[in-house]
Amino acid sequence: MYRRRSGRVVAGVATGISDHLGFPVVWVRAVFAMLAALGGAGIVGYGLLWIFVRQRSDIPGTESEREHRQGVALLLLGVGLAVVVASVSAVPPWLVGALGATMVGGAVIWREADESQRGQWREGARSSLLGLLGGGGRAGVLRLLAGAVLVFLGLYAFVLATTMGSEVPVVFAAVVATLIGVALLTVPWWMRLSGDLDAERATRIRSQERAELAAHLHDSVLQTLALIQKQAGAEREVRRLARSQERELRRWLYGPDGYSGSSRPMTHAPTASPATSAEEAGTGESERVPEETLSAELARICGEAEDAFAVTVQHVVVGDGPLDEPLRAVLAAAREAIVNAAKHAGVDEVSVYAELQPDRAELFVRDRGVGFDPDAVDPDRHGLAESIRGRMERNGGRVRLRTSPGSGTEIHLDLPRAAE
Repeated sequence: MYRRRSGRVVAGVATGISDHLGFPVVWVRAVFAMLAALGGAGIVGYGLLWIFVRQRSDIPGTESEREHRQGVALLLLGVGLAVVVASVSAVPPWLVGALGATMVGGAVIWREADESQRGQWREGARSSLLGLLGGGGRAGVLRLLAGAVLVFLGLYAFVLATTMGSEVPVVFAAVVATLIGVALLTVPWWMRLSGDLDAERATRIRSQERAELAAHLHDSVLQTLALIQKQAGAEREVRRLARSQERELRRWLYGPDGYSGSSRPMTHAPTASPATSAEEAGTGESERVPEETLSAELARICGEAEDAFAVTVQHVVVGDGPLDEPLRAVLAAAREAIVNAAKHAGVDEVSVYAELQPDRAELFVRDRGVGFDPDAVDPDRHGLAESIRGRMERNGGRVRLRTSPGSGTEIHLDLPRAAE
């Protein structure tokens, strides 16, 4: 059954019943008018049908002007009978008015809700008994009975007190009993409503996260893939772009710790342009430290070298901690060693291993490149002597160098630390 939009006087309930049962609409309206005289039953029934019967605008139907006037007259007759009966009966007029206002308010709320919300309400109505019991077995039945008894006794005492002029404490006790009963009956419903709100909030958060991920993929990853396609023949450049995008994605997904707490942190700042990174990589120690931990700063240094020289810098960090001045000196020396390996070793990959202990910090930079003879280095080249060895010695550390032409190079940085 559906309520019809055309030919309605109030909400189309009578016309919907008429279409469904095949009776003339004036008969249906007359029945509602007579039921309105029975304690307002017609008004309550009309309001319930208004709430729970759907309305459709595509149902054909016409109504003459005469039938419409008859409908208005029967509406006024029903309201008048309800008012007259309420005024002469034992039922207080305010109670009838309150019920009528409640029905009208419920109908307005139902009409303003969207279809998804109405569907949730219908589903809740179908399982209303289970909702009242709350799935609690015997305890749920007892709670239901106790709530119903308190509501009945409270309403009865309230009506009796108002009609017989009882004192305020009696009225107050009746109101309190009613409220307690309503609370016992509606606790499962409120809990279910809270759960629905939480589920809706979680769904909205997931939707926002998916939208953010899609925007990031479009703005960053897809552009990188387009650049890789254009430079498919340049293997080193393709590898550099892929590694740069990997670092950016890990930072975006896992935050500053890159691998999200694994034994191999991969934290990086946003990827700089190759020109800028190359300029910074050749100037020695960086002036800014975006992340104040050993693993994060080492990851940033390795990322800059990858972007500047199109090599892969694989790094592993065991242990981590906040940076102090001696550790900054170790990282600055390691930076110089990584840049030298990337520039002069002639390899596609450089390995870096760092281990931080309470009493010692060690860092290894290794490549399998051409190697060199330390005694044959020109005196005016200060990279190994000053930027690496001199920096470590000034902070109480030392440098071990293993290299020879054709056998690669390994630089071991060792810094004793005061135990905390």
